[in-house]
Amino acid sequence: MSRSRTVSRPGGPRPPWYRSLFVYAAALLVAGLTLGPVMYAVLGGFRTNAQLAADPSGLPDPWVMDNYVGVLQNPMFWRYGLNSLAIGLLTTAMVMVFGLMAAYPLSRYHFRAREALYMIFVAGLLFPATVAAIPLFIIISRDLHLSNTWWGIALPQAAFALPMTIVILRPFLQAIPQEMEEAAFIDGASRIQVFTRVIMPLSGPGLITVGVLAFVGSWNAYMLPLLLLQGDMKTLPLGVADYSSEHASDTAGVFAFTTLAMIPALIFFLAMQKRIVSGLQGAVKG
Repeated sequence: MSRSRTVSRPGGPRPPWYRSLFVYAAALLVAGLTLGPVMYAVLGGFRTNAQLAADPSGLPDPWVMDNYVGVLQNPMFWRYGLNSLAIGLLTTAMVMVFGLMAAYPLSRYHFRAREALYMIFVAGLLFPATVAAIPLFIIISRDLHLSNTWWGIALPQAAFALPMTIVILRPFLQAIPQEMEEAAFIDGASRIQVFTRVIMPLSGPGLITVGVLAFVGSWNAYMLPLLLLQGDMKTLPLGVADYSSEHASDTAGVFAFTTLAMIPALIFFLAMQKRIVSGLQGAVKG
């Protein structure tokens, strides 16, 4: 008599089909709830106010480009975009430089208060920038005289982004073999040369991750720019609010302005999505 042999699949048995169906259905539901308002705003910019009033949930018929053209021809849109870009680049540069400089001794050096100091940065994750809005306004405007400037927004944004930056970068630096530093010292490299030629290149995925997160967070920031910026120095989120107030009756134009304001950060984030995921995976493994 021949005995039947049971062949087990690698990785264990497959889950029931209905469980996978539930997962896909939940993912589609979350994606719909997330992308629905975005797509409504994008399509609303291709409609006229009469179309929106007649059928708020309909598709553009006909498609109208006047709203987007009008926003692109508005000089204030480009001025607001320049301010957002400059502040975002300054914030990102400071986060990457100072975050790596702070994470390096917390991961590679051994001293008595290292873990306590690290926990101070971890505790900083509990306090958003809005908690210190009034003290920041006083310090930036009265003490530092940086009100209504790019640096006045970039400095506090970088400071509040440092805790997350250090939490992400520390595992990367801890995973670098100690032998690589020792070999560099034997070859005659100084501490600064080891940091710039060994540590920085090997922590590239983590730096890209924190840089993207810092830039997108700066681009979407609203509270600090609202308190510290005025006139032509406003950023795009503030420009969207002003445009919505000034053109309250032009709903289609507001949709177009909002869509164009979020496109740069959205494209940048999607372009760097794989690097962000790989960087966060490296942080977890480390």
